[in-house]
Amino acid sequence: MAEIKLDATVRTEFGKGAARRTRRANLVPGVVYGHGAEPVHINLPGHELLLALRTANVLIGLEIDGKDALVIPKAVQRNALKGNIEHVDLLTVKRGEKVNVEIAVHAEGDLAPGANLLEYVQNTLLVEAEATHIPESVTVSVAGLDAGDSIAAKDITLPKGAVLAGDEDAIVLQVVAAQAEEAPAEGTETEGAEA
Repeated sequence: MAEIKLDATVRTEFGKGAARRTRRANLVPGVVYGHGAEPVHINLPGHELLLALRTANVLIGLEIDGKDALVIPKAVQRNALKGNIEHVDLLTVKRGEKVNVEIAVHAEGDLAPGANLLEYVQNTLLVEAEATHIPESVTVSVAGLDAGDSIAAKDITLPKGAVLAGDEDAIVLQVVAAQAEEAPAEGTETEGAEA
């Protein structure tokens, strides 16, 4: 995973008014924490941060007033209507350190013939991986699965260097039988039929 570089400045104003002024200047307020250090409140460039966060579990190299920090996003708050980023929490990591992150689950392959549906019980898996080698996602083959079949977390082959950190017996994907639409009972009129 490539490291994305961003410049940040220390934030000295707090509260709703200060946050609004920050966002009007196309900056995003955030906080950097971790490793027992005092949290550092920062402002980040809005557009560059938006582009960086398009990659799940992105590794960000921050320069905060001349000091370097390696961080990963932990929480991103977005405006419900506009979708723009309103605040971001960043966790400090060190090279070689293991972190717990959620990675996306993708399915591939065709189910067994018949009217079956694939249901994602979980869209992500909690894994432990080295901070500088976090996988973006995991792909699971569902080829040939039939109604009633399921795939548990422990059945998924994880990318090299990642180990399962969540419940290994948790169901991630399952195949359910498609529900057939019931025909109207005999002797009843269908809506809109003439008598």
